[in-house]
Amino acid sequence: MTDAELAAHLAQVAGRILVEVRDSAMFTGKALGKAGDETANQFLVHALREQRPEDGLLSEESKDTDERLSKERVWIVDPVDGTREYGEARADWAVHVALCVNGRPQIGAVALPGLDVVLRTDTPVTVPAAAQTPRMVVSRTRPAAEAVAVSEAIGAELVGMGSAGAKAMAVVRGEAEIYLHTGGQYEWDSAAPAAVALAHGLHASRIDGSPLTYNNRDTYMPDLLICRPEWAERVLAEVAKL
Repeated sequence: MTDAELAAHLAQVAGRILVEVRDSAMFTGKALGKAGDETANQFLVHALREQRPEDGLLSEESKDTDERLSKERVWIVDPVDGTREYGEARADWAVHVALCVNGRPQIGAVALPGLDVVLRTDTPVTVPAAAQTPRMVVSRTRPAAEAVAVSEAIGAELVGMGSAGAKAMAVVRGEAEIYLHTGGQYEWDSAAPAAVALAHGLHASRIDGSPLTYNNRDTYMPDLLICRPEWAERVLAEVAKL
């Protein structure tokens, strides 16, 4: 099984596990989110350590160590991206599985279990045509001021959505043109979405235009731009004015 096949398989199976945990009706509220996180994380971590024992590993739900810092190949996973949306049985949550090589997001898969979809780096789909009026996905509960300002400057329509993975995949799926985030994230929030976006020919960078680099000691990654390439220069220019 190739790295890309492994990433897609693990993301898909973890998604199925999460749906089963939720449908079991044994958990509600925060307990459901915790049960889902722990169950999916246990599966992903055990599977990766079994299948790729020499690689490094970073997961939102596991204690981080310095061991990964000396590795060229590091898997970065988010068992449940969008815990609130998962608990509410919405479709805008995701499972992220990425392989970063020398800090670059090269391989990955993002499962959208609520839509029964897995988007992956090795089998890119055709990105649909852009809308005449650009659509920008933002947090459905707390849109960042910078994103709102940029949307007004370029005449974009704001689309509220849940998890980071769901927002990034909305651009891949042709449901939006731009995903601009400035509210603070961690490496596991964007590694797999960035890998998938890049494989589909989209732009992915920090909001100053610098490349996304992973497997840092400090896993905090506060900002992100994933968009159709024709919008990258304009959006970066508007961000720079703020």
